[in-house]
Amino acid sequence: MKALGSAHAAVTPGLPSPRRVNFRLARSVGVAGAVIAVAFLAGLVPRLRQRAALALQTREQAIPAVAVVSPAPGGQGAGLLLPASLEPWIEAPIYARASGYLSRRLVDIGARVTAGQVLAEIETPELDHELERARYELAAEQAAVELARVTADRYAALARTASATEEENTEKQADFALKTATVAAAQAEIRRLESLRAFASVTAPFAGTITERSTEVGDLIAAPGGRVLFRLARTDRLRVTVRLPQAEALRIARGEPAEVLIPELPGRVLPATVAHTAGAISSDSRTLLVELAVDNARGEVLAGSYAQVRFPGPGRQAPHLVLPASTLLFGSEGPRVAVVQPAGTVELRTVTLGRDFGQTVEILAGVSPADRVVLNPLESLASGDSVRVAGSSAPETRRQEDRR
Repeated sequence: MKALGSAHAAVTPGLPSPRRVNFRLARSVGVAGAVIAVAFLAGLVPRLRQRAALALQTREQAIPAVAVVSPAPGGQGAGLLLPASLEPWIEAPIYARASGYLSRRLVDIGARVTAGQVLAEIETPELDHELERARYELAAEQAAVELARVTADRYAALARTASATEEENTEKQADFALKTATVAAAQAEIRRLESLRAFASVTAPFAGTITERSTEVGDLIAAPGGRVLFRLARTDRLRVTVRLPQAEALRIARGEPAEVLIPELPGRVLPATVAHTAGAISSDSRTLLVELAVDNARGEVLAGSYAQVRFPGPGRQAPHLVLPASTLLFGSEGPRVAVVQPAGTVELRTVTLGRDFGQTVEILAGVSPADRVVLNPLESLASGDSVRVAGSSAPETRRQEDRR
């Protein structure tokens, strides 16, 4: 009876056994833990991703962004085009050689004159008086020399008969020679004054055009060292002066053809020929002075005008690369540019400059068309610095780190 009572007390009819209760409790706890773990992971993963993205963005923003440009070839087929100046083939200021007053002015600006044509006449009263006095002095000296000649001849005859001493004869001969020399000097003075008197008529030394006139009738003319009376220029042939860059200096030789372009004559090309070169590079501008000759017999071009000279030629080298002027850095090392490497670092390269076109500059050496050159680089930029090209993602080195 006691055993049956114990078994009845351990298992109560209608209630689950303790083992089943424990299993259900463990399963409930496991499910709750799984739910909590899923909820934890669901909230943690976005935060981790957001934190990683924020760290990546922070690293990218710490690297400066730069804009880049690639070198491009210059103008093709246009030849070497340079600014130039048109000057008269011959130009000379006309001065007065005789002092006096301007009595007549026969030409004005713009007048075409021939060689030897009278431009003006000067009244020279003082010079006329000097010439008149010199002529009277010559007449007196001629009379004196005639008397000295007669005396010298008489003493020479007396000396042969011992009627006069040899000393007296020598003295009279010397006096005659002295008077003869005085006459020669007076004649030379008259020729000088007559030559100056001839300058009272101001003439043109060569055929040309009067480009300047600075006197009026009645003006006092002082010579020498006075003011310019006229300026005469030969304009039927023009001299074109142009400065050639050092890189092109050896390609130009005397007699080489060229073309002159005038802004006032659109579409017109004036043929020219290299007449002279300086033969040396200017140390100030590193350029070679070149002079060309242009025919202007029809007077279509005005001297002093601005022009452009083009040096064509099938044998000329390929056009150089050009870059915006804002890519250049200037320092003690010379002109340099900042080139972005594929790894996202900067390399400062020294370049050789050619012609300056204002907004762009010709680059003779130092870069290639495939290079990426930084626009408006900071002066603090140094070789090896990491940069990020504007509009692109992080540099290549950063992307490789992120993949690892």
